[in-house]
Amino acid sequence: MTGTAPTADKTATGEAPEAFLEVRDLKIHFPTDDGLVKSVDGLSFQLERGRTLGIVGESGSGKSVTSLGILGLHNKRNANVSGEIWLNGKELVGASQTEVRRLRGRDMAMIFQDPLSSMHPFYTVGHQIIEAYRVHNDVSKQVARKHAIDMLGKVGIPKPDKRVDDYPHQFSGGMRQRAMIAMALSCDPELLIADEPTTALDVTVQAQILDLIRDLQQEFNSAVIMITHDLGVVAELSDDILVMYAGRCVEYASVDNAFHRPLHPYTWGLLGSMPRLDRERTERLLPIVGSPPSLINVPSGCAFHPRCPYADMNDGKSTTERPELIELEPGHKAACHLPLDKRREIWADEIRPKL
Repeated sequence: MTGTAPTADKTATGEAPEAFLEVRDLKIHFPTDDGLVKSVDGLSFQLERGRTLGIVGESGSGKSVTSLGILGLHNKRNANVSGEIWLNGKELVGASQTEVRRLRGRDMAMIFQDPLSSMHPFYTVGHQIIEAYRVHNDVSKQVARKHAIDMLGKVGIPKPDKRVDDYPHQFSGGMRQRAMIAMALSCDPELLIADEPTTALDVTVQAQILDLIRDLQQEFNSAVIMITHDLGVVAELSDDILVMYAGRCVEYASVDNAFHRPLHPYTWGLLGSMPRLDRERTERLLPIVGSPPSLINVPSGCAFHPRCPYADMNDGKSTTERPELIELEPGHKAACHLPLDKRREIWADEIRPKL
């Protein structure tokens, strides 16, 4: 995965990308009575088969809106979606709902954050997996039922031939999440999006779910997008990290660079607010001062500048000019006005010793 933003000419010609998934200048805006909510405001990235991209950021940064946009789940009457989303040579933003629906489930699928609200309470778990499978495969109910049982067994549901007839409320939280994964993988999708897959699960079940996603990815060679606010989950599963703030990417890097050589003050803040178990901590965690901005009234210049302790070191640029996402090292991009040498100095002398 290179994370290389597309060139203007390539976007203009509509040329299909080489990457399995490529998002180009994606914008998802929602008109409201209070103003235009710019949930995603110019996002670009690439993802190859067999690779995992972690998308991280605080609540409201645009992570889940991005994932729903890729799957074509935004109502175009309520959302203004522009840019390009290429999946295996097919452009999705300009495609019809019928075309996107044909791809959803078969070529791309999603593990939703809350399986209890995402699964229908009136139908058994098996019925819902069978229905998802038969939409894309011309098979009998008996064949689909056997496939559903096999999938439940593959994700670790005990006695799957019995539990296939249970309702979602009869499953524990961890088992519901496993059933949701079974449903998402029932048609062997090449792209799997996991939106906070371990939220509200105890740590033992979290580890089991992450191991399951990793094993299934290796089996099916799927491309995976892991959406989370938990940097520990990203470190466990991802190859690369995309850090979002106020609907835009502020840093893109390999996991190693993002954790050991981050180049954006917001990423420093996320790392400082993460508890560490590999060393003795004598001080409190380092929270990011302030709150995420309103996506209706995004601050001028760098959206992070009201919370950035280094904003006054840029000769006023932080409040007047929006920094571009620039590749500073091979495969490592950041959007910040601070000179690169200054950022490296701050990280080495001030931030890293505190973590």
